[in-house]
Amino acid sequence: MLSRYQRLAHNRLVEGYVRHKFPSKFDNVIVAMSSGVDSSVAAALFAGFPNARGVYMQNWSKSQSLNDPSKELCYERDWKDVCKVGSHLNFPVERVNFEQDYWIDVFEPMLKQYECGYTPNPDIGCNRFVKFGKLREHLDAKLGPGNYWLVTGHYARVMKATQTGEAHLLRSFYPEKDQSYYLSQIPASILPQLLMPVGDLTKPEVRQFAHELQIPTADKPDSQGICFVGNSQHGKFNKFLEHYLPSQKGNIITIDPESAEKTVWGEHEGIWSYTVGQKVGISMPQGDPRYQGAWYVGEKLLDTNEIVIVRGRDHPVLYRNFLELKNFMPLGDQDTTRQVVNQSMLDGKVSIQYRSLQTPIRVKNLQWNAEKMTLLLEKSQRAMAPGQYCCVYINDRVLGSGIISSTCVK
Repeated sequence: MLSRYQRLAHNRLVEGYVRHKFPSKFDNVIVAMSSGVDSSVAAALFAGFPNARGVYMQNWSKSQSLNDPSKELCYERDWKDVCKVGSHLNFPVERVNFEQDYWIDVFEPMLKQYECGYTPNPDIGCNRFVKFGKLREHLDAKLGPGNYWLVTGHYARVMKATQTGEAHLLRSFYPEKDQSYYLSQIPASILPQLLMPVGDLTKPEVRQFAHELQIPTADKPDSQGICFVGNSQHGKFNKFLEHYLPSQKGNIITIDPESAEKTVWGEHEGIWSYTVGQKVGISMPQGDPRYQGAWYVGEKLLDTNEIVIVRGRDHPVLYRNFLELKNFMPLGDQDTTRQVVNQSMLDGKVSIQYRSLQTPIRVKNLQWNAEKMTLLLEKSQRAMAPGQYCCVYINDRVLGSGIISSTCVK
């Protein structure tokens, strides 16, 4: 299987890049295993290496007891699956507990962002502070800094630039599953020792490998939810957050574009439970042509704790072409990255994503100073919400990301 994977990967190089050297036989190889099929196949690729082993991170164990105390905790089910895969592959696995770190570095900051009315993404924080933060500290202490390869089952790629020899993070070969957006805040210093072999494969190929090797998780469904809620939809996620965020009622309103007069149509339980562009289930007078159809969150007025709604999914209020980012973190040296951005802007190669798996959005103009980054887009985009991460790319390379602080039309 390993040689077949290497042949596939060799034919899927990106122009201007070469691959990492593959680990030597007796190198330390650590595979971060989540219990899913992707990380299980990544483990299978290295199961024959004498110093290879898996590690399962337990980052959360509270949510299931809040939702249904009778159910087996999800981390226990996942750990059992990891053990089954390890036993099947004759591959040693261990479990580490980073719950306290996750709570302090990911969960509490997320709650604060929601309380401020923003739309955060905890998965990006988890990758930065836990999966590629605390786990790395743990492995550095155990094996020595830089004395191991870290392998994950992410759909993204790490390659070396032929001109500079630098390790860069790139989009996955299989765009339908690309996870580079979620990795845009990881430390650049981990890239030289990071391997993401699944990023060279398609999902059907991963499933095929898993079936050929009879891996116990071959048919396990993909996880679709946030780690502390599970495979959840928006409504269930809000129910979960109610345990941690206070109810602060406010008005749901429309604003007349000519007179600026406000009309109250209902009440919300907390401004944190809505995001810009979200459909609002509110009763409007459908007999009046002015109010027929579906209504959406157009704006959140934080000062007055009000939600402004607009009629129609494609209402002009929902579209903006200019955004400001705060706390932009480049995935590499800042001065070098700035030079690359400036040159790539001239070549028209810079794009962004403010959601995972969306079509890249071309950038018309980009300004970057110590305080913020501003971007003028070629086309207006729908529902860019403050608090969302915005990832900046040059072609398929991830340059870094920052948090959207404001948007407007220019």
